[in-house]
Amino acid sequence: MNSGPKSGGQLLVDALERHGAERVYCVPGESYLAVLDALHDASIPVTVCRQEGGAAMMADAHGKLTGKPGICMVTRGPGATNASAGVHVAAQDSTPMILFIGQIERGMREREAFQEVDYRQMFGGIAKWVAEIDHADRVPEFISRAYHVATSGRPGPVVLALPEDTLVELADVAQPPAWQQVETYPGLPQMADLQKRLWAAERPIAILGGSRWSEEAVAAFTRFAERFDLPVACSFRRQMLFDNLHPNYAGDVGIGINPKLLARVKASDLILLVGGRLSEMPSQSYSLLDIPAPSQQLVHVHADAEELGRVYRADLSINASPTAFCKAVEGLQPPAELKGAGEAEKAHQDYLDWSGARPEIPGSLQMSGVMEWLENNLPEDVVCTNGAGNYATWLHRFHRFRRFATQAAPTSGSMGYGLPAAVAAKLTFPDREVVCFAGDGCLQMTMQEFGTACQEGAKIIVLVIDNGMYGTIRMHQERTYPGRPSATKLVNPDFAELAKCYGAFGETVETTEEFGPAYERARASGKPAILHLKLDPEAITPAASLSQIRAAAEKG
Repeated sequence: MNSGPKSGGQLLVDALERHGAERVYCVPGESYLAVLDALHDASIPVTVCRQEGGAAMMADAHGKLTGKPGICMVTRGPGATNASAGVHVAAQDSTPMILFIGQIERGMREREAFQEVDYRQMFGGIAKWVAEIDHADRVPEFISRAYHVATSGRPGPVVLALPEDTLVELADVAQPPAWQQVETYPGLPQMADLQKRLWAAERPIAILGGSRWSEEAVAAFTRFAERFDLPVACSFRRQMLFDNLHPNYAGDVGIGINPKLLARVKASDLILLVGGRLSEMPSQSYSLLDIPAPSQQLVHVHADAEELGRVYRADLSINASPTAFCKAVEGLQPPAELKGAGEAEKAHQDYLDWSGARPEIPGSLQMSGVMEWLENNLPEDVVCTNGAGNYATWLHRFHRFRRFATQAAPTSGSMGYGLPAAVAAKLTFPDREVVCFAGDGCLQMTMQEFGTACQEGAKIIVLVIDNGMYGTIRMHQERTYPGRPSATKLVNPDFAELAKCYGAFGETVETTEEFGPAYERARASGKPAILHLKLDPEAITPAASLSQIRAAAEKG
């Protein structure tokens, strides 16, 4: 029922409440004051961020961890351009997100008014849908559509511009029913076909990726893998989709892949790709499978029909979401004798050997020791976040993800993601431990969001892995132009003292032995914390030092 005329801003907030929005991440602006006023009396918590890119990344992390659209609000012009960094992450990572942008008044269009931008042009290439709400009575319609577009098929970001006068315009209009997830289920003939292919396969492997997963789906796929003795790998930065210590887990197909896993995928006679796209990073720069027709038999399961056949011509394409597909596999049964029996055990042992190695690096702080301490002391439901950089290799290779919704990392390779993602993770799961891994360059992309953590009381622990440079770029420089570093050196602050300036916990760690006690003090402080890990600049990867990379390049 309608309750009389309401402003466009109030209708928008009412719609968000109706659809179950759990939090709004924003940087305020005068262009959407009517929405901010409506939020004053709403049930939705509002997190005030320090920069729009951080706010959008928080919304993305919320979407990743919950499967529900993360909500971000920013002002026009510079606010929107800043937020585009998070929109790009959501696009490449298939994350449901809705970005609301304050906009100039309708009557000022096409004059290049103050901070005027055509958002359809600006976001047209990276958002699933971009629109401008011109009439207050259409606000509920647009919000309902935004929720469905952001979550259907391959999820992604939706951008809605809000003209200032639309937000104060009054309208008497009803709210539609709450959004519900639309699922696409596989057909019985497809599942029967898949079962026959699995019965015949001698070297099958599953690769899990993408979004549209749930805890129940992960559990169902685990049971399926057990019945078929199927090795299961996870795509780049999607290790949380399968228990890494389960005897069927084969490792992650990403950057720095285990050579034995790489060989296994190439030699397989059946690849079951569920939810993922096998894009550049997991496909090893599109060298893992032949394009368009892989030499391996490929079964591709994806929620978006347009992704099926887009790059790889599958032998069997199944248009289904991972959650729906995993319900369907409950009905598949193995033959009396599996031809590929025993392969899962071998693949898992290869993973344990690879992730269990503890390489020594230059310097008094050994990251292998740091990771070993964390593996022995972190709870199974800890949420780990990171941005981009060589430092992330330590997390991806040596941490063992045990549960769903414990990983928030950008497959788009966006620097600065880890800190805002950690804030969002802690606000979403306040009773769980949240650890952010960040390089010194990565952290300083969004370092101001530590202030957001302090303001919200989000007791995250940030591990700043500081080698005084943009390490990944320096590594590539040494490989391509040995001995000619350029534009990669960083002069950094004392990150521990910076944390203390916020009233938070900060401590510097320079040796392996110092790490464990320092982490315990950070944990016991009851505050957001930064541990400043000072790494030898030579320690560029777990496998090689800068000098070794340079020498190899010079040798040719």
